Amino acid sequence: MDNTSTYSNVLHLEDLVTSEASVFPVFFLLLFAYLTLLVSNTGLLILIITERSLHQPMYLLFCNLSINDIIGNSVLLPRLLSDMVSTQKLITYGECATQVFLTHTFGTASHILLIIMAVDRYVAICQPLRYSAIMSTRTVIVMTAFAWGATLVLIFILVGLTLRLSRCRSHLMNSYCDNASLFKLSCEDVSVNNIYGLTFTVVLFSSSMISIAFTYTRIAVVCWTKKSKDLNSKAMQTCASHLVLYLIMLCTGFLTVILHRFSDFPYLRKLAHILFHVVPGNLNPVIYGLQSKALRQKIVQIFHRKVIHE
Repeated sequence: MDNTSTYSNVLHLEDLVTSEASVFPVFFLLLFAYLTLLVSNTGLLILIITERSLHQPMYLLFCNLSINDIIGNSVLLPRLLSDMVSTQKLITYGECATQVFLTHTFGTASHILLIIMAVDRYVAICQPLRYSAIMSTRTVIVMTAFAWGATLVLIFILVGLTLRLSRCRSHLMNSYCDNASLFKLSCEDVSVNNIYGLTFTVVLFSSSMISIAFTYTRIAVVCWTKKSKDLNSKAMQTCASHLVLYLIMLCTGFLTVILHRFSDFPYLRKLAHILFHVVPGNLNPVIYGLQSKALRQKIVQIFHRKVIHE
């Protein structure tokens, strides 16, 4: 690479797909997924904000999930769609660093918010009479503030360690910007970046796995000992779908991190990263929103009123 690339502020991105025949099918599939995600999450946010009866701690958690999904996917997908139909895949270093920060913020916040959601489900199912006292509005606000605060601090350090590096390359070995792809542009020693990044990932994933396993095991034990059909039905309706969504996030997240260490599977890594964004973003409104009886009733009322007026 020539010396001018060392100081270049413009980075070259890879193609998401190499086959011309698959460009437009993939483009319209991602576009549909993004529009569906925007409509469902924005609709859920508007409904919760405008309906005073939904101004409760549980729905505050739903709002945080929707906001995180909208931001995380809006950072990734529009840029990805634009690059797919563009002849030149170029991005400035500043834009790339911003995308890295927001993308990793999305991923970290997703895990921490799901931990809080698991605690919320545990209290709702195992201690329903104390739910209002334990999961008060103040408690939920403190927990979500901690989630976002911890996320921002951890990601500031992660991205800061990368921004300190000089660059000797301008070709990003990816179709989007993430931290590993960005610090690989440097010819300096990136051991600190690798150590912090891997430690951060292991701690985050371990914390979420332990928390999810503990809360869901406790829920299973309570359901088994009480032998209540209503309780078991409620647990199955909420926890099974939550667990499936978490496992999708966990597997795609693991694949994204692990496959950065193996250059033989670039397209599998890109697919895993996109699925990590798109699948939870589309399923969260359904799993966390429509399974709520109060939300379902409000949605039915809205559509019923529209049918009557028409």
